[in-house]
Amino acid sequence: MSENLQEHWNSIYSTKQPNEVSWTQEIPATSLEFIRSFGLSKSAKIIDIGGGDSKLADYLLEEGFNNITVLDISEKALEKAKLRLGEKAKNVKWIVSDVVHFHPVEKYDLWHDRAAFHFLTTDIQIAKYIEIASQCVTGFLTIGTFSDTGPKKCSGLEIKQYSEKLLQGTLSRYFAKISCKTESHTTPFNTVQNFLFCSFSKLNH
Repeated sequence: MSENLQEHWNSIYSTKQPNEVSWTQEIPATSLEFIRSFGLSKSAKIIDIGGGDSKLADYLLEEGFNNITVLDISEKALEKAKLRLGEKAKNVKWIVSDVVHFHPVEKYDLWHDRAAFHFLTTDIQIAKYIEIASQCVTGFLTIGTFSDTGPKKCSGLEIKQYSEKLLQGTLSRYFAKISCKTESHTTPFNTVQNFLFCSFSKLNH
């Protein structure tokens, strides 16, 4: 795990409130829309990559999903999420890991990632991410990244922008595109970030 990156994100989550970071969403509407479209059973294994203190887990629990895992490089982010969820936090598996150093011990019906993948800017990082996902995903994958008209940096870090064609091509060895949509995310400080969300199904090799 990159200690520098972990320190960077732990510092952000230690010093900033949800209304002080750009990615905060009160309701993760697009993510939920995609997840509902897959018709998963409530016992489906769902992993949220880079979930931090996102409220996606809260909403999935409310909808009756009972096999949720949240992975994030920042232990501080996960601590915030656990504190917010209170007793319900016991119903979620929490993993502290850089996604490119993640060693899954189980298979997942759904891999969800909003705003983690675009922080991987080298071919090696991207290939490692896709390799890990291909090994542990049995059903679906959904990714939200900054679009090609979105920001070029976030939280002081460089990111990689994606068009629908580029994201589809990047994942095409193992995943087939189902659908994509763009979304303008209004940050807590009233700036707008353009996201690309795409859903994929795992190819049978």
